[in-house]
Amino acid sequence: MFKRLLGLLSVLLLGFGLPANAAPFGIGDDNFVTAAIDKVEAAVVQVNVSRNLGGDVPGALRPFLGNPQIGGAPRVLRGLGSGFVIDKGGKILTNSHVVDSADTVTVSFQDGRVLEGKVLGKDPVTDVAVIQVQAENLPTVTLGNSDNVRQGQWAIAIGNPLGLQETVTVGVISGTERSSVDIGVPDKRVGFIQTDAAINPGNSGGPLLNANGDVIGINTAIIQGTQGLGFAIPINTAQKVAQQLIATGTMTHPYIGVQLVALDSNVKDFINRAPNSRMKVEDDRGILVVGVGRGTPAAKAGLKAGDIIESVNDQPIQNVKSIQQLVDEAGVDGRLNLNVKRSDRTVALTISPEQLPAVETQ
Repeated sequence: MFKRLLGLLSVLLLGFGLPANAAPFGIGDDNFVTAAIDKVEAAVVQVNVSRNLGGDVPGALRPFLGNPQIGGAPRVLRGLGSGFVIDKGGKILTNSHVVDSADTVTVSFQDGRVLEGKVLGKDPVTDVAVIQVQAENLPTVTLGNSDNVRQGQWAIAIGNPLGLQETVTVGVISGTERSSVDIGVPDKRVGFIQTDAAINPGNSGGPLLNANGDVIGINTAIIQGTQGLGFAIPINTAQKVAQQLIATGTMTHPYIGVQLVALDSNVKDFINRAPNSRMKVEDDRGILVVGVGRGTPAAKAGLKAGDIIESVNDQPIQNVKSIQQLVDEAGVDGRLNLNVKRSDRTVALTISPEQLPAVETQ
């Protein structure tokens, strides 16, 4: 009886459509990970940056310096990250923070070439940058569609953590649309992909791949002191930013300057019971204005904390994300016509988005 069960199990395993010479479930010399890496590895690069700091520097920085010297001689701060080639003419995607404040940028390829790079543009708000190298017929990655990414799908990270070139890690998609506030970078405007594929310093700017080897994100952040919490910029977002950076060198980000929360019964009760709350919320549906920045477009238009946004441009509003999308569509100096509930009456307001103020980096 036991032998008959083993025979039946063998038939069932063969029924999965595996090649006759392949081990079950992808166990063997080759699998989907090796196939994905073979597809992209030639287009994944190491981005080397340096910054001249001038004279002497504090001792705490010296472990990170190249060619340390004694006295007032120039000091050079060196760093590295990852990137990937998106067109045969030499355009490379990476993170803005990888090339931020760099005086020189070079790009190391898998075949041993090291080419000088020029930063075409960088956007700290989304942490995307584009580098140009002078070359022809470079290998390129295939860009996927990050809108199709779902929890539980395979995720493959490739890059140069701590200078260890061509490092590959594997995990799954742990979450999507993680807000910048949730992961501790509130100055960013990205709905991040979360993965448990290991990401370490030096992985920044490298590709996050799906099981087919298509790029679905740019690896960009980790939460210090944790394991299995890595984050990537969705490639659809990065593409839009890259296109504008290539065309103009800069990126516009319209904003209106508000803090919003979607109401439900739990949020309503929390606000009303909070000891320091200055608001009394009667509704458990709608988008509540929690705060309005001083001098912002929303403040200039007369929007107030405690208002409940019912519609924007005659469109009923169901969530906070849809408001941000409408702000982006309106653009800088555009118009947003809002209907808001204030106490027991409806107020009509018009807000004109402005360019998001730059955040200075050290």
